[in-house]
Amino acid sequence: MTTIDDSATKISGAHLIEWGHHPGPTFADMLARANAAHASGIDLAQIRASLVPDLPPPHLPLQEDGTVPLHVSIRAENEDEATNLNKVLATMREVLRTPTVESVAVMPDACPSGPLGTIPVGGIVAARNAIHPGMHSADICCSVMMTDLGAADPKVVLDAASTITHFGPGGRVDSSRFPLPDGLLDAFRANPFLLQDNVVRAAQTHMGTQGDGNHFLFVGRSRRTGRTVMVTHHGSRGPGGHLYKIGMKVAERYRRQLSPATLPQNAWIPADTEDGRAYWEALQLARRWTKANHTALHHAISTAVQASVVDRFWNEHNFVFERDGLFYHGKGATPAWGSYADDASGRVIIPLNMAEPVLIARGKDAAHALGFAPHGAGRNFTRTEHRRRMGTITPEARLAAETQGLDIRFYGGEVDTSELPSSYKRANAVVEQIGAYGLAEIEDYIDPFGCIMAGNMPYRGKKRRPRAA
Repeated sequence: MTTIDDSATKISGAHLIEWGHHPGPTFADMLARANAAHASGIDLAQIRASLVPDLPPPHLPLQEDGTVPLHVSIRAENEDEATNLNKVLATMREVLRTPTVESVAVMPDACPSGPLGTIPVGGIVAARNAIHPGMHSADICCSVMMTDLGAADPKVVLDAASTITHFGPGGRVDSSRFPLPDGLLDAFRANPFLLQDNVVRAAQTHMGTQGDGNHFLFVGRSRRTGRTVMVTHHGSRGPGGHLYKIGMKVAERYRRQLSPATLPQNAWIPADTEDGRAYWEALQLARRWTKANHTALHHAISTAVQASVVDRFWNEHNFVFERDGLFYHGKGATPAWGSYADDASGRVIIPLNMAEPVLIARGKDAAHALGFAPHGAGRNFTRTEHRRRMGTITPEARLAAETQGLDIRFYGGEVDTSELPSSYKRANAVVEQIGAYGLAEIEDYIDPFGCIMAGNMPYRGKKRRPRAA
């Protein structure tokens, strides 16, 4: 321990640390004030007392088990589902110990995603004065958009989409880029979380792209109207990925100051700080970019097939929503109340798998689900475990067996077996639980004609040349 008396000639950073202060942006200012006071003859006890308002707040402890309510809208129907549910509940019990958390819920499509204590897919967390980047995930604003294309031929739509959309790593070459909405890049450059060159560049080159994994472009027919409907699924791509990394670094800085006992994946940015306000605005810009990305693809494809657009709406399921003074983090969960955003319609789009209908439903804003509905079918086991269970059957044979009569295309040319219907939960069970738990009212089924997914694609060292629009 460093000790000084009134005869000391200078107060150092070591002295401030002894008095309980933490090094940081305000350290230099405190040192300057302390030494100016010391030089004027003020004794050390008075100087130390004058710096008490600058002391960091006491560390926030983890919450005790049973303190935070956990709402469960899922039940297991077989051994795999029971194992999955136990893992979901175990990880959610760790999440709800986070000091900021006031309530949590899980959806029928819930499944683990990451180490113990990581919010699961199908999880919702309500937090006070806190935005948790890890709880909306790296795929910020992952979302779905549907367009009713009227009498358009679904095969013609799928053929046009195959030449227009873009899956896989990276973005588009200059000659095939989609323009950004007016003012969006300027808004990026004005935000401290988005102004970096790599973020701005990704915003330009990734417009009109869909990424990989479970993202898709689906074409089907409305069971209610008989009209052709197209659905796209993707998030904010590179801009969102960069924003997530930057947000996690800032949140980690606050975690160390406010609650070192909190798991790193559950770090948060206080919403009432300058950082919190800037991050919230950055999320809104990522949402704006993502909606524009969906819209660009839908407009290009509907124009290419000369379709008359009858209807279009969208909703997100990896995002943060403010309501009644709380921040609701939905990871793989869709807000089911009609006023969560200016463009909200009260309807939700719920895909199940490539061989099943996409559900068009009306959200019920169920209190026991914190106002959310599921975002899809979810998984009962990992992609690796699904491949193991396939045994020796070839990916092509498995695809043919599970999607008979459908036009399934993989942009990279190779079947991704981890996206086949058998890798997801049983669709009928998810639909039944949506009704049983009163999460949404299904208004229509979009029966599948076909879809496009990324498929297995090279990522490291071998980049596919982007397709032209």
